[in-house]
Amino acid sequence: MNTADDVLSRDFLHKHAETPLGEQYIAAGALCDLSTNSERVLEAARQSFLPIRDRRWERQPSFSLRLWVDERDTSQPPWPKPYLRGLDHLVYIGLDSKSSLLADLETRRVIGRIAPGLAADTGHWRNIIFPMMMSVVAGSVGLVELHASCVAKGPVGMILLGPGRSGKSTLAKAMSNAGFRVLSDDRVFCSVQQEGIRAYGLARPLKLREDAGIWFEEFSDRTPTDVQNGERVFYCDRSFPSLQPCEPTVIVSLERAGDGCSISHASRSEIRRQIESDLLAETEEIVNTQATVIDSLLNLPLWHVECGARPEVIAGHLVKLLPEQAA
Repeated sequence: MNTADDVLSRDFLHKHAETPLGEQYIAAGALCDLSTNSERVLEAARQSFLPIRDRRWERQPSFSLRLWVDERDTSQPPWPKPYLRGLDHLVYIGLDSKSSLLADLETRRVIGRIAPGLAADTGHWRNIIFPMMMSVVAGSVGLVELHASCVAKGPVGMILLGPGRSGKSTLAKAMSNAGFRVLSDDRVFCSVQQEGIRAYGLARPLKLREDAGIWFEEFSDRTPTDVQNGERVFYCDRSFPSLQPCEPTVIVSLERAGDGCSISHASRSEIRRQIESDLLAETEEIVNTQATVIDSLLNLPLWHVECGARPEVIAGHLVKLLPEQAA
């Protein structure tokens, strides 16, 4: 028969479930305070976020994350596709049959119970769990998440907006080959700070679809071995995103069309529609905060690019849209 203490020790909500290990990180521009009982979780966070080594960052965390690993759980990969359920300010993230996170958006706290096998799967945290978690908490910590890629040269960058299969990742790869750093692939987090607008990414490797061999010689004789959302993809480790933020100086809205490259000015209303259509439902207070960030983004030069040419050709045109010192 289980004793009372034994039962309580299995419950990560109870004080008996100790999480004595802790570190702080910059997670997509937000200060995250992590506590856990597992070095494996710390390692996953170190590879996913920017660890804080400068003591000047000591301030009130934007959100806290408490992850308790139950060593008795024997769950192993492959992991099922995570799912979300929400009720008012609470969001539940199901990771497998016994692993889950619960986010309280009012208190900006995330707690979770994790299987050891899942805790050790750093790639799954970096590619799936942490990006999903950041999407959930972004609004409550003053961030606007864009369905976009972002590339940078020095301190300034370019945001590439567009729906799925519009060529964001392919162009980010082409810009990387031209000497730009990839800040983010598919998810860009923006905030307004004292020094102005800032764009942040996550340490999620750039993802290319199976037809990447058509455009990039390095993939021409390879078959993708990774799978995301049921589709085989390449993860480009050599184009691994930089965790250092940039100042976005231009926004480009991409549209697949024709076989050339046509560039025209984009309207503020169209870019606003693209940004707001991908935002999660939030409280009025959060919406007002996000509106400040969106307005700052809409003050940047806005371009619409209809493209169908080879990625390196389009990248050559896009470079000309950046400030002269970054081109």
